[in-house]
Amino acid sequence: MSDQQWQSEREVAIHLLRSGLSVKAVSKKVGRTQAWVYKWKARYEGEGWGGLKSQSRARHQNPPSYDEAMRQMILQVRSELEAEAASDQGLCYVGAPTIRARLIRLTEDRDRVPSTATIERILCQAGMTHPRQVEEDISYPHLRPAMPHQVHQLDIVPHYLPGGQLVACFNGLDIVSRYPVGQAMPSKTSYDAAHFLLRMWAELGIAAYTQMDNESCFCGGHTHAYVLGKVVRLCLLVGTQPVFIPIRHPESNGSVERFHQDYDQHVWKRHDLDDLATVNTRAEAFFKTYRATHYPSALKGQTPLQVHEAYPTRQLPADFAPDLDHLPITEGQIHFIRKVETDRAIPLLNTRWHVPDAVPQQGVWATLTLSTTTADGTLCIFDQAPDATARSCLVAYPFPLAQPVVNLPSHFQASVPVFNDVMMDTPVLANSVFSTM
Repeated sequence: MSDQQWQSEREVAIHLLRSGLSVKAVSKKVGRTQAWVYKWKARYEGEGWGGLKSQSRARHQNPPSYDEAMRQMILQVRSELEAEAASDQGLCYVGAPTIRARLIRLTEDRDRVPSTATIERILCQAGMTHPRQVEEDISYPHLRPAMPHQVHQLDIVPHYLPGGQLVACFNGLDIVSRYPVGQAMPSKTSYDAAHFLLRMWAELGIAAYTQMDNESCFCGGHTHAYVLGKVVRLCLLVGTQPVFIPIRHPESNGSVERFHQDYDQHVWKRHDLDDLATVNTRAEAFFKTYRATHYPSALKGQTPLQVHEAYPTRQLPADFAPDLDHLPITEGQIHFIRKVETDRAIPLLNTRWHVPDAVPQQGVWATLTLSTTTADGTLCIFDQAPDATARSCLVAYPFPLAQPVVNLPSHFQASVPVFNDVMMDTPVLANSVFSTM
């Protein structure tokens, strides 16, 4: 969390103390130790609200040490989590919060388990951390929606129940109206993602584009070449075009990433959440309030609900219940925002595609077009997004398909306000697919 978020958490604790709650009760509500509450209570009493600001983290004394058995447990849990992530098991989170949650379950003694900061320090000392690489400033192509129902963003944020159980909180957002939908799930499989999308479309309607990151549950996994996974097929079936943001670039999903902060503050930090049902009950109350608030400044005094309902959208039929195990490949387009790497290629659907006319570190927009008139798909790589006033096709390739493409069902073909896409002449395909995998 940022310093501002840390300070906000401390202020919440002080407000609870001022309301008459005991230190023990406040500790339980904010998910912190009583020692932590006493510390900030004393700081507030001595320095007022200003005392809750983060101070220098320079070490004044040696940190508390933990026995070798706990240290080994931390390293073992980290190794287990990394193995699970590599095999697409679990939720694929390997950081200190996840390690701490698992240690609590293993030891059944929260007080014995070190803080996340201590766990991070132990991992660093053991050389088991993976510092985030600072990426150069890359200008990525992106959509510029002007109306609701053009672009929905969705993402997953992890949280932990008191016993250490990790849950996947799916959130979706129309980035113009700021109208949110969310649901907490016990896992983040492709089935969970598909069920959330059906819920999101039932509430939000079906947008022209559905934008997400490159999680395995969204993209179809990171093993098989040319894979068109469950979520991609479901998007095509209802007539929305999936968009995958750049790899390891959450800023491209900035609207929903920022919404996570409001969700965290008003759902997880304000309530005691003992189980998944309670999480979803509290969250739905928050979503309902947020939709009716005048808080988003971009809406200029209107609420998300008002803006969202002011424009028509395509509705998901009430009886729509697709067989998620046997989804077809439906005609449509799939989009990928990527960075050209040093070999002048981009990674896409577990295959590398050469872009000879691009330069390393260039952001590009790739579109896979699926049509009932051809046996293969067509992958075109552009220098700009579809709604740009002008753009160039840098290269095009045939894309092999494992099964025929079917027509878009008639009830998903209703017109809806979308971008004025810049239509390009069909490019000449390169002689063959360039793959180095």
